[in-house]
Amino acid sequence: MVLTTTQRKILVALSDGQFHSGSDLSEALGISRSAICKQINGLDGLGLKYSAISGKGYRLLQPIELLNETTIRGHLSPLSVNYISSIHCLDVIDSTNNYLLTQGQVQPALSQICLAEFQSAGRGRRGKQWVSPFGQNVYLSLSWQYFCGVTALAGLSLGIGVCLVRVIRALSGVEVGLKWPNDIFWQGKKLGGILVELSGDMEGPCAVVVGLGLNRALSDDEGATIDQEWVDLQRILGEKNVPRNKLIAELINELIPFMAAFEQEGIAALINEWRRYDCLVGQTAKLQLGHKVISGTVSGVDDQGHLLLTQANGETQAYNSGEISVDIA
Repeated sequence: MVLTTTQRKILVALSDGQFHSGSDLSEALGISRSAICKQINGLDGLGLKYSAISGKGYRLLQPIELLNETTIRGHLSPLSVNYISSIHCLDVIDSTNNYLLTQGQVQPALSQICLAEFQSAGRGRRGKQWVSPFGQNVYLSLSWQYFCGVTALAGLSLGIGVCLVRVIRALSGVEVGLKWPNDIFWQGKKLGGILVELSGDMEGPCAVVVGLGLNRALSDDEGATIDQEWVDLQRILGEKNVPRNKLIAELINELIPFMAAFEQEGIAALINEWRRYDCLVGQTAKLQLGHKVISGTVSGVDDQGHLLLTQANGETQAYNSGEISVDIA
């Protein structure tokens, strides 16, 4: 669905989670109360839960912090500003990654940012659905162009994972970790994930779109559709939850210098930090490679970011792909 201008204005008014009467909304927006009611009913497709009580008005059951480009830009570092060509804050989109993939290549060392309130077809690694309710979480995609080829970008997603962990730890004080290759975990539950999509020649140049999904506030009903244990920042932090627009800006501030330096530095500068955040090392795990399943003990990652798995015979092998499952303590 497409959010109308009037619906957007109504959501701005209701975003505080307080009751707003139909007459107040009608006066503020210059339309009839029946039109207000019709516009609010049209929000059902976004999954927003609200109450309508005679004599009180309308309220969202959970306050939301809507995307605000001005607020985001106000928290950006000068370095980030220099590297960003545009920031797209969208209400409803199929996928933020899809949006940037259709925008065409940007100039080298200039990034486009896409943010959305709601994704109708958000996706994670291996095409899995990414649950994307309206106005609660972070759905962020960033584009970049490198002169190098695809093979030179090995380890990029691991470094992006380090960037996310740095920001979450700095803003929340919570010791989140990384599940290979780039999922964000807290106490065995998934908090966020990364999707990196590449296009270009093996020898270069290469275009990259990085998609980040971070659970900030999910209802039990929304989380029921997720096929693994999950958590969000609201459950971890309670009322001390991190402001959404500030969180987005700090993620960008961490990602931009990393993306800018990666072609020269690779993953080498961050691999030891990644190891410190590794929440799989020492765990018994199963790695699925197509129809083949390999069991063993996770022995960390090598200097290129490949997963090291030690099998029962004592042999340790490195893997650069696969889906790993483990009971995380």
